[in-house]
Amino acid sequence: MAILPVVTYGNPVLREKVSPVLDFKTIRGLVDDMFDTMDEKGGIGLAANQVSVTVDLFIVEIVDLEDEEDSGKLVFINSEILAAAGSATMEEGCLSVPDIRAPVTRPESITLKFQDITGEERTEEFSGLLARVIQHEKDHLKGIFFTDRLSPANKMFVKKALKEISSAGKPSKEIVL
Repeated sequence: MAILPVVTYGNPVLREKVSPVLDFKTIRGLVDDMFDTMDEKGGIGLAANQVSVTVDLFIVEIVDLEDEEDSGKLVFINSEILAAAGSATMEEGCLSVPDIRAPVTRPESITLKFQDITGEERTEEFSGLLARVIQHEKDHLKGIFFTDRLSPANKMFVKKALKEISSAGKPSKEIVL
């Protein structure tokens, strides 16, 4: 298993269209490496394009949160959000957008159609933090950053930091809105 480099804002791979996963026999190693990478970096979700692989795959693991059950290691392949309901605003951050945290409004619950690591098709409902992380990672696969979802005023506050991440991989100072 390996720790993969996580690409940051400004890297064109993060805006590329991803391809569906067709061969489920070859992705187990990538998934294992993605979990190792996410654990090493302290994340709770990671999309394949964040490690420069442009396939429709993301992982989630939410652990030790008082108001959430442990999600375990979840793998979502060739996913599609079928329905969404409610609305909630919560602070988000991202391994590809280091040192920026800002409030983002998203649906509170979703219905997701996806394939698991074996290729089996599933449809499940998710809510709370797990639904939020799934939506955040799904956005990555569509070339969307959480900063794209900010209000115009908040976008202005992070504009300079995003330019710094694009050129240096990290902003000169942390921003929490």
